[in-house]
Amino acid sequence: MSILIVELGTPRKPGEGLRLGTVRRPPRGVPKSDFARLDYYDVWFPNLSPSTELVHEALRAADGRAWAAFCRKFRREMRAPDRSRELDVLAALSHHTNLALGCYCRDESRCHRSVLRELLLERGADVV
Repeated sequence: MSILIVELGTPRKPGEGLRLGTVRRPPRGVPKSDFARLDYYDVWFPNLSPSTELVHEALRAADGRAWAAFCRKFRREMRAPDRSRELDVLAALSHHTNLALGCYCRDESRCHRSVLRELLLERGADVV
């Protein structure tokens, strides 16, 4: 069992399990009834998305230094008690079921998904 980190809207992999959308906003122009059918997500989980302010900061991060600053701030947000417990639950679930976490960004290395991957691994999650 494991957690797969994915780009939302891409075809699902066999055995992927429940897909969680860790994004601030639902996909534009897509009816809610089509989110799962179009491989966006089964459940919207914006709690694991950066705050609106941090999303804007990430989009403006033009260099490694700015990206590192975003990562530090996002980690700080994820240290909030509720967020931390949610990450703990996902890490524990990764040993019992398959899950997928995703965002719309094409490049995981410049997406909050890369930080979520690290945070889950730090909690002992089984992450692919």
